Amino acid sequence: MVFKLGDKAFYPAHGVGVVEGIESKEIAGSRLIFYILRILETDITIMVPTNNVEKVGLRKLISHKSIGEIYKILEDKKTSVDSQTWNRRYREYMVKIKTGSASEVAWVLRDLCILKRRKDLSFGERKMLDTARGLLVKEISVASGRDEKLVAAEIEGIFTG
Repeated sequence: MVFKLGDKAFYPAHGVGVVEGIESKEIAGSRLIFYILRILETDITIMVPTNNVEKVGLRKLISHKSIGEIYKILEDKKTSVDSQTWNRRYREYMVKIKTGSASEVAWVLRDLCILKRRKDLSFGERKMLDTARGLLVKEISVASGRDEKLVAAEIEGIFTG
């Protein structure tokens, strides 16, 4: 996958970033080319070797069609939330978030929101819920060119309505 200066991309577990540079550096005697990615949410800068893009999960933002599919996942409340222990659930959800897949993140958000209606979430689960929500809201907002507050309100409405 090739990115140009100014392209927006999604970096797993960190969110949406902008390619602000493409630099060549010598490391351990080898010349490598890096994407310089600034994460929008946290303003941190990450260097991603161009030959490692697929391995680290850097990808283009979701399409408008995919946004509709994400909302369908969030709206599917017929799912049964696993009754496993919170730490096992936490590990499983963390794996899904780290994939960088918007649908996997949506799955985590949906399940945690459903679970939250039934019982108190652990500290880790609450933090993960916030992370999943933040990742989805930011990506949908940037990909669709819509205000983050509007997207956040739509997603919240799915679970409060």
